[in-house]
Amino acid sequence: MIDNSSQPDSPTGTPSPANPTSDTPHRGVRRRSFLAGAAAAAGAAAVGVVRPGSAAAAKRHPLPAADSSRLRVLVTGDAGTGEKPQYAVTAAARRLHAADPFDIAVGLGDNIYEAGPQGPDDVQFRTKFEKPNAGLDFPWLMALGNHDNTAIFPGDGGWLLRGDAEVAYHRRSRRWYMPARYYSVSLGVADFFVIDVNPLAAYIPPFLSPEWEPGGHYMTRQARWLDRGLAASTAPWKFVCTHHPYANNGPHGPAGDFDGLPDPLSGKPLKDFIERHVAGRAQFLLSGHDHSQQVLGTVAGLKGTRQIVSGAAAKTVNKPSSKRFPAKYENLRDRGFMTLDIDASSVRLEAHEVAADRTGSTAAFTTVFRR
Repeated sequence: MIDNSSQPDSPTGTPSPANPTSDTPHRGVRRRSFLAGAAAAAGAAAVGVVRPGSAAAAKRHPLPAADSSRLRVLVTGDAGTGEKPQYAVTAAARRLHAADPFDIAVGLGDNIYEAGPQGPDDVQFRTKFEKPNAGLDFPWLMALGNHDNTAIFPGDGGWLLRGDAEVAYHRRSRRWYMPARYYSVSLGVADFFVIDVNPLAAYIPPFLSPEWEPGGHYMTRQARWLDRGLAASTAPWKFVCTHHPYANNGPHGPAGDFDGLPDPLSGKPLKDFIERHVAGRAQFLLSGHDHSQQVLGTVAGLKGTRQIVSGAAAKTVNKPSSKRFPAKYENLRDRGFMTLDIDASSVRLEAHEVAADRTGSTAAFTTVFRR
C-alpha cells in the first residue's frame, strides 16, 4: 500500500549526454506564476491511498508486491545534471541491473539541477532524468532537494512551491515516483518513508509563511503523518529518506551546523525534527545533499538509527572528511551510488565508486546489517 500524504498532487532511448543549451534556464520567481501556484496548492485536497494497478498507476513501472520478502534497491542522490558524470554513474548501474535486476531506486533529491523545473512539462525532466536513466526501468522513489525548490539563486530552497512541478511529473513518467511532497511505500520486507524537510533547511527560510515556516501547518501535518506511519509499520526494516542529512562529514556539515552558517540558516529545526520524529524509530536514514558517500557509525542523537549519505551520483566535493562522526566508509572524491539487498533478517549495503578515468564501477565497501 502506498500512503500519499500531504500535497496534491516516458520516453526511453539511447543514452547520451544532453545538450546543455536545450535545458530550460532558471528565470527566478515570477509573481504571476507564484500566486497561481499558491492558489492551486491552497485549494487542493490531500491525496488518499493509491494502489498499484489503479488507473493513476496503470502506465507506470509497477511497484514490487506489497508482501515482498526480498528487495534489491539502487540508491542515488544529487543526480540531475544531464552531464557526462551522471551518464557514467547510470551506465555502471545498468551493468549491475543486467546481472542482478533492481526492484526499485531511491533518488535522494536535487533531481533537476541547478534551479529546479519550470513546470511538469519542462524538457529538463527528459534531459536530466529520463535519458540518463534509460534502461533502468523500474520505479524511482524520488525526494525533493533544495535545488528542486529554487527561488532566486540556485539551491536556495526558497520557493517551495516549485517542488510541486516534480509531484505533477509523477503522472507523466513511467519511472518517476513522487505522488506527493512526502509519502510512504510499503513493500513487505521494508517500508520507505520519503519526507520533505526543505522548509527546515532553506537558505531563504520561510519564516513569514504560517504554512511553510518551521512549526507551521505543513511540517506539523507531516510530523503527525510520520509519527503515525512509523508507529503502525510492521515491516522488518524501516527507511526514512530525506535530501538533507542529520549527520555528515562532508563540507555541507551536519544539521544544526549546515555550511557553518548561523541560525536560522544552520538547519537547527531539521536537527530537532529528526531527533523528535525519526531517531530510534527507523533503522536507516538515507540522505543526499553532500556530494559524497558515507556509511556512518553510531551517532548519539539518532538513537540507533543509521545515517547513510549517498549524494555523489553526478558531482563530487573532492575535499577531506571532517571526521566529525565515526564512519565505517566514506568517499568524498569519487562519484558513485549504493545498493541495498534486503530480506527479513538482513540488509546488505554495497557502495560503488565510479572514477572519472575508467568505465564501470568498483564495489569499494560492503557491510551487512542484521536484526
